[in-house]
Amino acid sequence: MDKPEFFHISVLSRELVHGLAIRPGGHYLDATVGGGGHSRLILEAAPDVEVTAIDRDESAIAAAKIVLTNFNSRINFIQSNFAEFNPKNVTFDGIIADLGVSSVHLDFPERGFSFRHEAALDMRMDRREDLTAADIINHWDEKELADIFFKYGEERLSRRIARRIVENRPFKTTTELAEAIAYSVPRQYRYGRIHPATRVFQALRIVVNQELTSLEKFIYQAPNWLKPSGRIGIISFHSLEDRIVKHRLKESPLLQVLTKKPIIPQEDELENNPRSRSAKLRLAERKI
Repeated sequence: MDKPEFFHISVLSRELVHGLAIRPGGHYLDATVGGGGHSRLILEAAPDVEVTAIDRDESAIAAAKIVLTNFNSRINFIQSNFAEFNPKNVTFDGIIADLGVSSVHLDFPERGFSFRHEAALDMRMDRREDLTAADIINHWDEKELADIFFKYGEERLSRRIARRIVENRPFKTTTELAEAIAYSVPRQYRYGRIHPATRVFQALRIVVNQELTSLEKFIYQAPNWLKPSGRIGIISFHSLEDRIVKHRLKESPLLQVLTKKPIIPQEDELENNPRSRSAKLRLAERKI
């Protein structure tokens, strides 16, 4: 079977581009370029716009370069975690970050993000990093596992699941782990609305990639990179992220929050892209 091509549908695109109030000749930072969808819309929205596009995943950078090949002269790609990015003396007219797991992570089995395909327990967005999901599952103690499942997965059966994992490890593949989780919970929970491994896999992904720590650092620094009246838009996909975005934007002395409530997808987008259902966009503007 041929390997699937990198394909990612950008969420809340209309709302994000409108909220940025893109300026002709402006310079924008796409802090999570993914498949390049949001960057393309920014580049098309006004004449002579430039984009600096960063992502921690080399596959995302490679895919975005193909999607955005017609804009080569107006876009600069950098592989970097947005928390570690240093624009030096450059300031931006707008900054965006889409915090969602890219379709490449879910649809490429070998990356180990999805329990629907058999793959090694990896989950690293940046494969230059050392820590993998297998390291956590097979070597962390039962209390540590229960704590991260509860804190980052909001999993109420975290202790029960952690006990089953420790009793049955080592685990090599995503499907082995998912099956063990499924058989550690009550039958009615096993066949609920979502797969019982969903929250555990979310927690593992967050820890492997230090997602919430990186987000906190990014939002603390990003307002300093904006020009006066420049805007920042951040799309989150679960309550832990959205809580950080909401409070850190509000607490920044440099920003004026533009969205009292988060912007959510409209019906047509939900029909075309079910993965957008949990997306929330918050916007803020740099004070003059």
